[in-house]
Amino acid sequence: MERIILHSDCNSFYASVECLHRPEIRDKPVAVGGDVEQRHGIILAKNDHAKRYGIKTGEALWQARQKCADLVIVPPRFELYQRFSRLCHEIYQDYTDQVEPFGLDECWLDVTAKNADGVKIAHEIRERIKYELGITVSIGVSYNKIFAKLGSDYKKPDAVTEISRDNYKDIAWPLPAGDLLYVGSATRRKLESYCKRTIGDLANTPENTLKGWFGKWGSVLYAFSNGYDLSPVSRYTDQQIVKSIGNSTTTPRDLVDNVDVKIILYVLADSVARRLREHGCKGRTISISVRDSQLTSFTRQHTMANYTNITAEIAQAGMKLFVKHYYWQCPVRSIGISISDLVSDSAPLQMDLFGTGQEQLRRERLDTTVDGLKRRFGSNAVRPAVLLQDTALSGFDPKRDHTIHPVSLFKGAL
Repeated sequence: MERIILHSDCNSFYASVECLHRPEIRDKPVAVGGDVEQRHGIILAKNDHAKRYGIKTGEALWQARQKCADLVIVPPRFELYQRFSRLCHEIYQDYTDQVEPFGLDECWLDVTAKNADGVKIAHEIRERIKYELGITVSIGVSYNKIFAKLGSDYKKPDAVTEISRDNYKDIAWPLPAGDLLYVGSATRRKLESYCKRTIGDLANTPENTLKGWFGKWGSVLYAFSNGYDLSPVSRYTDQQIVKSIGNSTTTPRDLVDNVDVKIILYVLADSVARRLREHGCKGRTISISVRDSQLTSFTRQHTMANYTNITAEIAQAGMKLFVKHYYWQCPVRSIGISISDLVSDSAPLQMDLFGTGQEQLRRERLDTTVDGLKRRFGSNAVRPAVLLQDTALSGFDPKRDHTIHPVSLFKGAL
């Protein structure tokens, strides 16, 4: 039986929720962003009125102001967005228990059933969310998750697009290669250097050629562009038992000082922290593993006072362990960092008189915002200054490389 996969994407989610709760700004250009007084505040989301001025997610607030002097900028309220996200999930679960969230505003649904009409179900969900919640969604309908997501992006707002085996070459293949899931800016630029600009160009490139350019990731790109994705939609109630989360790497070159190590550890810690947040977890026991150029290795760990899933805190804890225990008798060949002793991120956070609890909440929200930007625009969309010191060292993506796609994904490609 042919699968029927839906991908539902809440249109301009943060901005739509804000306009719903503040009717006086509904007909004005609106953006959700940081504190206007902060130099580094960025646009997190914008409504359709703001889009007409060319305002883009991720650009600085002052840049957006230059494009639209009347732009209304409101601070983010993540608790409110999480509530609306849960309400959407409740509607999705009226149709299937296979509901897989992808961030706060997106979900895949598997509605495969005898005589099921995926387009009809999509329109019903779209109308219910608009009537019951007051916001709109765009929904893609297809036989796999990748093309379903392309469908939800194809026509906005408040629309349904079906990408089938009969029409995918007409709809999906002419789209820019950067529209394909997991094709970030670096991958897109490399494809363009080989004159591969569309998804169709990618699909018609021999798999071995793509593997020569991108390694094992080339097979994933080939499969995705040809619609060979058979990966399942997870059940909403599934909770994978995770005891620890970690990443390690053999470095592009031997590391010769603490600055080199700091760069690598930050990239690894960012991947670990993002995966913690995806799993809804925090941890407090940090472990590092180090192997030098003579292949001598050791591991060390430290248990922090508080649970965390904040990138900077994990990176700093790992760096402290390294500086304390490594004496630079040889260059470093490989390094890893992991976190264990995990708890749910919904566990209460203990506040104190010095405001560190409030600061931790602020940093968690900032990391969650950055996750959204990286998911939409690639892992290099937002980078701390430390990673710009040596882009040859920091140019890898352990988060993407850690993603394990089912063997079934490649059956049609091999």
